[in-house]
Amino acid sequence: MTEITNPLSKSLMESGWRAHDLPGLLGVLGPLLTRRDGDQWAYAIRVRDEHLNQAQVVHGGTITALMDHALSTIAWDRAGRVPCVTVQLNVNFLGTSRAGQLLVARGKVSHEAGSLLFLDGTLHADDILVSTAQAIMKRLEKRD
Repeated sequence: MTEITNPLSKSLMESGWRAHDLPGLLGVLGPLLTRRDGDQWAYAIRVRDEHLNQAQVVHGGTITALMDHALSTIAWDRAGRVPCVTVQLNVNFLGTSRAGQLLVARGKVSHEAGSLLFLDGTLHADDILVSTAQAIMKRLEKRD
């Protein structure tokens, strides 16, 4: 993850958010913002017009992609920084969000069984809960 310097407002920087320029889909959706919240990490994006659907609310795919990234990163960290892949991701859409809002995803590992990690996540738009998720991630074998 390469840190980038300018997409954050002064208030976001002062509240501990850092921006990262990532390759792939999160590079298109982002920049991805990260912040340490106690013993957890939070992952966020600022909603732009490109994230909206025809109804002018955030597209479910945007929410799903951010949630998948956040939960897989949490699983990766818990697995000793071994890559993890999504086996199942259930996303529950509870509300809408709009351009300009900050979408913040958080999660935690609720259970482990063999190579599988079970996670629960939430996604807030400006502190309003708009989505929850449950995921099963599979820890891949370490490669030398």
